[in-house]
Amino acid sequence: MNKKGFTVLEIIIVTAIAGLLFLIFFLQKSNLDAFDRDETRKTAINAMYYALEESFYKTNGYYPEFISEKNITVIDPALWTDPDGYNLGDPLSSYSYEAADCKDGKCKEYILKTTLEKEDTYTKYNRN
Repeated sequence: MNKKGFTVLEIIIVTAIAGLLFLIFFLQKSNLDAFDRDETRKTAINAMYYALEESFYKTNGYYPEFISEKNITVIDPALWTDPDGYNLGDPLSSYSYEAADCKDGKCKEYILKTTLEKEDTYTKYNRN
């Protein structure tokens, strides 16, 4: 007797394999999205770093006590906001700027940092 169609066991196996493939896809997509957000954070920190070094410091001879889109105008204003939607200076932001050795708002050193999801904290220090 020849029956055409699939057995219940074949359907269960195919469904299990398809479910496993979907699970792997969504886990990898989540990782790729996190890596993308980390790259966005690094790009923003690098833009701030080069704006401070190549524009602000060369013009003024010191680093500012605080940075924002108001005193560092040479970079895209969107870079001041992290992938979670918080602006630099907000306590929830993954970006931070810490000035050091300051007198009258003029500083000699700084540290720019961002907290990453898939790597350690990304940090840039003043060049001069």
